[in-house]
Amino acid sequence: MSLLEVTNLSVAYGGIQAVKSINLKIEQGELVSLIGANGAGKTTTLKTLAGMLQPVEGKVLYSGLDINSVPNHSLVARGLALVPEGRGIFARLTVTENLQMGAYYRNDKADIATDLEKMFTIFPRLKERFKQLAGTLSGGEQQMVAIARALMGRPKLLLLDEPSMGLAPIIVQKIFDVIQQVSEQGVTILLVEQNAKLALQISDRGYVMESGRITLTDDAQALLHNDKVRQAYLGE
Repeated sequence: MSLLEVTNLSVAYGGIQAVKSINLKIEQGELVSLIGANGAGKTTTLKTLAGMLQPVEGKVLYSGLDINSVPNHSLVARGLALVPEGRGIFARLTVTENLQMGAYYRNDKADIATDLEKMFTIFPRLKERFKQLAGTLSGGEQQMVAIARALMGRPKLLLLDEPSMGLAPIIVQKIFDVIQQVSEQGVTILLVEQNAKLALQISDRGYVMESGRITLTDDAQALLHNDKVRQAYLGE
């Protein structure tokens, strides 16, 4: 059984169909990229998988459970976490308070404290700023907060929406190093990313989305060498 299985999923905003009968699967432990141009429907797909939008048709199975009617806060408790585009941090809370919010449903205080220190090990810059208001951090630091907050929930499936957006190249590399590290620790990841080359370089498989449809899927290395993908998304 796949950890995530999406069948004939369609999502609409008003009269506009943003996602058109897509199918995708993610196995436990995989790192899978979803690439495509702006407006292709990638963010809409992630929001639907996270329970923030309701599909007009189709089915989403997470660990065998049909989650179309499950409240999104319940999905977090079941191990499905979204790091949204734009980060969505709590600007008036400190770095530490933001991370603690990621574990809001957990009752294991000792393990939460251990995980908090683990996040500070993964992101040393956050440890330096643990008392600082998150809204005063740089864009890269805020992205670190958003990822660390999601990891505090001990997710089985992590949905990442454009983690490199607006960041300096050196910070982008740091973020992607962490994504790869998290994947190697067993967390399943679905990554939506404009930097298609960097995303595919660390992924197992990839899906290409165009105008709301999945038009191509393959091993990530094969997509990196696919002429159509290279011309459309890799700038070659």
